Amino acid sequence: MRAQSSATTAPSIAVATSKPERPGFGTLQAALGVAAFSLTFPATAWGLEGFGPWSLVAVRSVLAAAIAGGCLLALRVPLPARRHWAGLAVVGAGVVLGFPLLTTLALETSTTAHAAVVVGLLPLTTALFSALRVGTRPSRTFWVAALAGAAAVLAFTVQQSGGALTTADLYLFAALLVCAAGYTEGGRLARIMPGWQVIGWALVLCLPLTVPVAALALTHEPVRLTAHSVTGLLWVAAGSQFVGLVVWYRGMAAIGIPKASQLQLAQPLLTLVWSVLLLGEHLTVAAPLTAAAVLVCIAVTQRSRG
Repeated sequence: MRAQSSATTAPSIAVATSKPERPGFGTLQAALGVAAFSLTFPATAWGLEGFGPWSLVAVRSVLAAAIAGGCLLALRVPLPARRHWAGLAVVGAGVVLGFPLLTTLALETSTTAHAAVVVGLLPLTTALFSALRVGTRPSRTFWVAALAGAAAVLAFTVQQSGGALTTADLYLFAALLVCAAGYTEGGRLARIMPGWQVIGWALVLCLPLTVPVAALALTHEPVRLTAHSVTGLLWVAAGSQFVGLVVWYRGMAAIGIPKASQLQLAQPLLTLVWSVLLLGEHLTVAAPLTAAAVLVCIAVTQRSRG
C-alpha cells in the first residue's frame, strides 16, 4: 500500500462525492449501525465474564483491525492522503480506544440498562460537536426535539440511579464526549472516502498501541474462555467495532451527522430489550414511556430541515 499523491487525491475525492447515496438508503444504513451498536453493551457484559476490561478492549481492537487490514490489503486500497491522518487519529482515539475502554470500565459496576440510558445522550452530544466542527446549522425545531429526547433519556437515567452519580456514570459521560468527537470526525471523512475505509484505517492506525496492550493485559488479567465470553468478544470486534461503524459512517455521510445521530436515540431502548433477553435484567415501568417519547423525538428530528 502506498500513499496517495496530491495529484491523484483530488480526482478520487471528486469520484467519491459525485454520486451521493439516496437519503432513504443512508437512513437505512445508519439504522443498521444503531442496531449493531445496541448489542455492544450486552456483548461487552458477556465478554467480561471471561476477560478483564483491558484485555477485552485491546483484543477486540486488534481483531477488528485484522479484519479491516485484511480488507484494505485484499482490495489494494492506497494509504489516505496525509491531510486525513489527523482526522483518522481522532476517530481512533474516540471510537476505537476511548469509548470502548470507558464503557467497559463502567460496565464492571453498572448494569447494561443503566449504561444504555446514560449513553442515550450521545445523539445530542454528537449534534453539538457537529455544529462546532463542520458548521452544520440544524433548525430550531431540530434542536427542540433533540433536547426533548435528551431530557427524556436523562430523566430515565436519574430515576434509575436515584439521582446519585457514580464512578461508572463519570466513565460513561467521558465516553459520550470522546465518542461524539470520533463520530463527528468520522462522518466528515466519510464524505470524501468510503465509510469502511474510515474505520478501517483508524483501526490500523491504533495497532501500534493495541497490540502491546493486548499482549500485556492478557498476561496480567485472568482469561476464562466460555461460550458467552468468546461470543461477546467476537461481536464487539466484528459487529460493533467494524461492520456497525462501516454502515454508520456511510449513513452519516448520506443524511448528515445531526440527523443520523438522532437515530441513536433508539439505541438505549434497543439495548434495554437485549439486556432483558440476553442478560435477564429487569426493566421498570418508565422504559416504555421513555421509548414513546424518544420515538416521537426521532420522528420530529428526521422531518426537520437544517
